[in-house]
Amino acid sequence: MNICDIKAGDNEINIEAEVIEKSYAREVRSKYGYRPLMVADATIKDETGKITLTLWNEQVSQVMVGNKIKIENGYAKSFRDVMQLSTRK
Repeated sequence: MNICDIKAGDNEINIEAEVIEKSYAREVRSKYGYRPLMVADATIKDETGKITLTLWNEQVSQVMVGNKIKIENGYAKSFRDVMQLSTRK
């Protein structure tokens, strides 16, 4: 799949892309009230476009700018009018 083909609600997304930006990690509370979670946003690109990739917990330290990454079984959603790609646990 190419980034330009991703739509909100898509599931089982398999994609390879390059990380071109990454935000600082921040701590958030789960809506379920469990332990605090770490989250960061990365911008990834392929030859067709860019998308925001949400990184959770250990993913934050595993992904760096310049990395080529492969996402398997991802899903897309729109959050605050921004298309985001996430991975399952």
